[in-house]
Amino acid sequence: MRVLVVDDDPTVAEVVSGYLDRAGYDVERAGDGPSALVRAAANRPDLVVLDLMLPGMDGLEVCRRIRARGPVPVIMLTARGDEGDRILGLEVGADDYVTKPFSPRELVLRVESVLRRSRPTAATHPVHGAGITVDPAARRATKNGVELSLTLREFDLLVFLLRNHGRAYSREELMREVWGWDFGDLSTVTVHVRRLRGKVEDDPASPQLIQTVWGVGYRFDATPFEEAV
Repeated sequence: MRVLVVDDDPTVAEVVSGYLDRAGYDVERAGDGPSALVRAAANRPDLVVLDLMLPGMDGLEVCRRIRARGPVPVIMLTARGDEGDRILGLEVGADDYVTKPFSPRELVLRVESVLRRSRPTAATHPVHGAGITVDPAARRATKNGVELSLTLREFDLLVFLLRNHGRAYSREELMREVWGWDFGDLSTVTVHVRRLRGKVEDDPASPQLIQTVWGVGYRFDATPFEEAV
């Protein structure tokens, strides 16, 4: 699996690349936004580890442009403590983020988690409900026959909610079941639910499918519901 590490701090880039290399990944490095886009276009990575603060072009714009070319998973690195910056990173399509200073081993675990969930699952059947069809094996989702453009985590979240329709889940449970983590910033879940509503709801301001259950979390309501066999 090919990982592109984008960071203008040579020490951080070297440490991250070293840990990923020892974990068995083919690692490329870029020190600024424009060169990251050139490398990503020339040799499409399976995942990008992307610093938010970059010379030439910030990480948010790099993420937007990479995501515009296709569904490449992105883990964003940020030294900023402002929650708004982290949320903005998720809003532009990052699948996860790690705040500096961070443990390189934790970063490797997050890379492994994201890539593991991005691999096709041939044994998983498609699921249908409320005009939505998700095919986990092909990692394809449609609504009323129109393909949905979903990030890795948005897709996983939709699959989980659709398969478990009618049951309310807390943000902690969704973090564990969809992200595979027993800890983390729960605003990650909130942002992904908001983004997913924007893609599957007829009126995201008045959601009918992904319902907020006050004091609990979220529930997917699909009527009628059918699971393919």
